[in-house]
Amino acid sequence: MKKKTTILAALAVILTLSAASGSAWAYFTTYAQARGSYPIELGDRTTVEEEFSAWTKHVSIKSEPDSEPVYIRVRAFCGEAYQLVYSDASGKWSPDSDGYYYYSDVVKGGEATDVLDIKIENVPEDVKDPASFNVVVIYETTPVLYREDGTPYADWSAKVDAKTVEGSV
Repeated sequence: MKKKTTILAALAVILTLSAASGSAWAYFTTYAQARGSYPIELGDRTTVEEEFSAWTKHVSIKSEPDSEPVYIRVRAFCGEAYQLVYSDASGKWSPDSDGYYYYSDVVKGGEATDVLDIKIENVPEDVKDPASFNVVVIYETTPVLYREDGTPYADWSAKVDAKTVEGSV
């Protein structure tokens, strides 16, 4: 009788443990992957237009016709095995120490920036999966502010409120 009780107790323990093992195994084998973008709009409406050819992303930011005038900056990210080289034919994009490239002109409603080329360097010749070279382009806008003399400027440290933009000259 004692042997039968021990066997039943052992079976009960095994069944209890096996019932929870599925969710524990799922916890250790799950992974997540994300693609795409999510725009955050604060008063201006802009969209990024990207084309890809010859291991280069050709990026332009377009403002919708009823959008307020803005300044724009762009930055791209990729895996550490590769290097990104920025260039533009117009000379209107310039780098800063923060890693962003700034567009020199004000972009008014209905206008677009000139194209900024972002080339992926150190790409192996025998690429098996071109989709694995994911370059993420981030762009930001800030409303055009004006000094007392009417000169436009950008304040990238401005805090946006629901009704006002606070910044420093």
